[in-house]
Amino acid sequence: MTFSKRNASRRTVLTALAAAATAGAPLLGQLSAASPALATGENDVYDDYIDLYTSTANPVEEGVDYGRRYRRHDQSDGYLSKWDKYTARTAVMAIHGGQIERGTSELCLAIAGYDPSDVTDPLKPSLLPKVHDYWMFEGMRSENNRQLHVTSVNCNDHVANVLATTHFNVLSLHGCSYDDLHLDETAIWPAQADRRLVIVGGLNKVFRDALVYELNTAGFRAIDALSDNYKVQLADYAGAYEKNICNRTLLGKGAQLEITEDMRVSLFGTDEANYRTRSGRIANWNNPRFLGFRDACRRAIATVESGSDQRIL
Repeated sequence: MTFSKRNASRRTVLTALAAAATAGAPLLGQLSAASPALATGENDVYDDYIDLYTSTANPVEEGVDYGRRYRRHDQSDGYLSKWDKYTARTAVMAIHGGQIERGTSELCLAIAGYDPSDVTDPLKPSLLPKVHDYWMFEGMRSENNRQLHVTSVNCNDHVANVLATTHFNVLSLHGCSYDDLHLDETAIWPAQADRRLVIVGGLNKVFRDALVYELNTAGFRAIDALSDNYKVQLADYAGAYEKNICNRTLLGKGAQLEITEDMRVSLFGTDEANYRTRSGRIANWNNPRFLGFRDACRRAIATVESGSDQRIL
């Protein structure tokens, strides 16, 4: 797919919103039909992950430029007759991990139940008793990692796609800049806005509600990108496109977090210089604020997993 063939820009989204308001059409359906500008990957070097893995025009090397880590937990044959005991319902993803959107790899591993500093030994026990499957794509360069960015709707890595389509839920973790949000919060929040913010998106409203509630309750300011207050301003960050990897689940809906860099820096309990290196993040993740964020997300996952739609029909 070439850049010229990519779908709508932010203007398309706003047009869809206006049309929906005029015609009384369902807003969510309009958002699903019109991909946000960021979702189209207009500035991406690679069309998708297959293009990135195989490109001869802009070649990259796995283990040097980028890395992939994932875990899908085994299930014994005995579970087939006991659906109520099937627990692999949620996958956690950081599709722009490593040095692309810093901090998302460590959060992905932690929310999945693992120690962010060491998951190289497959026999090492998990950090927490309940674990989730995960997938990460990580930038490993010393610079120019943004060139490795592939937008969520074009995430066609086979392992990532299999994890998404075989789970009820996906929680996809992303990083953003507060300034890029261009968010006018004065009508809702104090004029001195706290730049530490989480934008909660995805098509699963139950999941979004749980994440917003748990994060805010734990002291991490979070807003719903699809709420009436923000659905126009944050259309680019809403994760409302059906092809977004977070929505390719068994239920056709999932959730994503866009975490501002100010929030991500604060989670590691260190200065920004340390945060910008993998070693600095690894050395400083185990603190109350990081753990509080992790646990809030895990409580939200537990809430959505307890729903009636989490069983095979």
